[in-house]
Amino acid sequence: MTPPAYRVRAVHCDHRADSSEIERAIRRATDPLAATWERLARARKVVVKFNMMKRREAIHYHAGRRRELVDDPVAHAVLRLLRERTSARLVATDTFPYGNGARVPDDHNYQSLLRQYDVEFVDSSLPPFADHRVPGGGCMFGQYRLNAVFADADEVVSVAKLKNHAFMGVTLTTKNLFGLPPMIPPDGRTRSYYHHLIRLSYVLSDLAMIARPCLNIIEALVGQSGREWGGEGRVTDALVAGDHPIATDACGTWLMGHSPEADWPAPPFRRDRNHLLIAAQRGFGTVDLRQIDFTSEVAAPLAAFDSDATDPGEMVDSWRRTACEQALFYERHRDEFVDRYAGEFIYLQDGEVVWHGPDPTNLASRRQLSGDRRHSALWLKLVDPEEREAERFGAYRECLDLMRA
Repeated sequence: MTPPAYRVRAVHCDHRADSSEIERAIRRATDPLAATWERLARARKVVVKFNMMKRREAIHYHAGRRRELVDDPVAHAVLRLLRERTSARLVATDTFPYGNGARVPDDHNYQSLLRQYDVEFVDSSLPPFADHRVPGGGCMFGQYRLNAVFADADEVVSVAKLKNHAFMGVTLTTKNLFGLPPMIPPDGRTRSYYHHLIRLSYVLSDLAMIARPCLNIIEALVGQSGREWGGEGRVTDALVAGDHPIATDACGTWLMGHSPEADWPAPPFRRDRNHLLIAAQRGFGTVDLRQIDFTSEVAAPLAAFDSDATDPGEMVDSWRRTACEQALFYERHRDEFVDRYAGEFIYLQDGEVVWHGPDPTNLASRRQLSGDRRHSALWLKLVDPEEREAERFGAYRECLDLMRA
């Protein structure tokens, strides 16, 4: 019998533990990941993505731990371990969607921690950039323009928090990668370009296939139910580590009490498709726990988790359907849009361009822009005559088929 291709470990760690206890738990969770450590030992450059970026005044706590972000002692333990197990150059990266012109402040909230371990920091929204093709072709786009920090990276590490997400159902090590795409046009995309109905679930799968993190850690000393920001804290007393983002997140999803094989509209995937399932269906990882070498010191569910229902189901259904219809309308009439709006972004609603321009970053929300047609989705698209991002319109047809079914 072929052994499972993926390995995940969940260990108990009391949320009141001191730094030395947390470090011992991190070692216990990561020591069995032999293939991961072999890859990291060979690496010359390792990029680390922490789920830690936030304005200092907006950081919230629950039971003495950060509620929405990776807690400092966990990040310390991860970096200390990396410094022991690899001689690679360590580079952390992230974006900053909290003002400041979408540029990461020089004194961002975990900069001092990175300095302590001689870890460089790169703002993913700033040049230089490189185009990265999704291996085997993308789920939503064929290629993404990302900071060039990934061009010569040998390995990637993703360190995330255990949380629900109002759009994605769960946000773990895969959703953590959404901090990679630059957000400043023309090279980047405003956050709402990717972070919207239909697209986001498929984009996350693409980013995971590009980055392919070999060490994936979920900080679950405490977690958050409801949504990514502003939810309810939960004491969960655990740490999770795995050698593949999808397999790791499947186990994390299960520990939250959710089925990692569920899909929209089953909770917690109330608003959009399960990005983990999309990746697994593509052949990248698995959501089937029977195919994972998974050992856990803790029992599921760690606490009561669910995603918030932000809007009535019939409204979400209408938005999903009309978003797909607008995308396919664009596909059919692409030449006409190129003739009129080449090089610009457009918002499509009911077959009409309701806005166009070079930069949609500071526009009002879609809810405001939709006006009286609040049941009809606004679909944002860069009208590129060369279609370099290679959008996969088949994803919209797939979603329409699932909705009809």
